[in-house]
Amino acid sequence: MNTTPRAERARRNRQAALAAFVSRKGEIDTMLARLATLSADHFNASPDEVHWGHVGTLEHYAGLLRQITDSAFGEGEHAQ
Repeated sequence: MNTTPRAERARRNRQAALAAFVSRKGEIDTMLARLATLSADHFNASPDEVHWGHVGTLEHYAGLLRQITDSAFGEGEHAQ
């Protein structure tokens, strides 16, 4: 099968895009797994030592994650 140079460039471009996509997905999966582990450990906060600073930190984390989930699911400011 003889493909045109243009078709071959398009095929290589799609392959490169797929490789980049899979790489970014792997990065996200790794970050999510690390966050799940940290959450299971109560974000390294001992129940006897929790203070409002810990609450503020978690609110900050929740806000950042909310930006991501709103964007991913078309919610919040990203709702259509």
